[in-house]
Amino acid sequence: MELKIILENIGKHFNREWVFRNINQTLLSNESYAILGANGSGKSTLLQLIASNLSPSIGKISYVSAGETSVDPATIFKQISLVAPYLELIEEFSLEELIHFHFQFKKYLSGWGAEAVVELLKLKNASSRALKYFSSGMKQRVKLALAFCSDTPILLLDEPTTNLDNQGFDWYLSLVEQLALHRLTVVCSNQEQEYQFCKHHILLDGYKDKSE
Repeated sequence: MELKIILENIGKHFNREWVFRNINQTLLSNESYAILGANGSGKSTLLQLIASNLSPSIGKISYVSAGETSVDPATIFKQISLVAPYLELIEEFSLEELIHFHFQFKKYLSGWGAEAVVELLKLKNASSRALKYFSSGMKQRVKLALAFCSDTPILLLDEPTTNLDNQGFDWYLSLVEQLALHRLTVVCSNQEQEYQFCKHHILLDGYKDKSE
């Protein structure tokens, strides 16, 4: 499914403080976007709005299919894969159990399956180990692999290389090259290397103090 996301005069405040407002942007299928800004500018908040995990304080977010048919925001989660530091894995599960659990809710990309995901992670020897015994870098790899290998047209990445070493960073870039280029991909980051492939930049710093 091809989808585009339309942000119309989007704003968000917590209590009386505006995080940002008056954002107008159309995110197109098969394009890549980087959400940029200083700490506290609302990068993660905007990503949560795009994912329909939060509602805007003002404005409207629409999800439109290739046939210009509106998609219900309540069901858009089926079309989205999200990776973020604040999303936790079920650490009592083994890697095999988590993969099985995750793909009860998402379909595999064509040509992928549980064994291929484990091979991608290079964790075959740890596949029966509980995730609570994984290092922070291993857990981040798992989050990324589950998202990239899910058959969703929208891929949302918040600080995607958190806890990854240099080898893990190169692995992330290889995932992008293999599995992200034909999706609507959005990256929140302050590290240029994480979003260097993104064709479009959304700079949030200029939206904080705009009047309604």
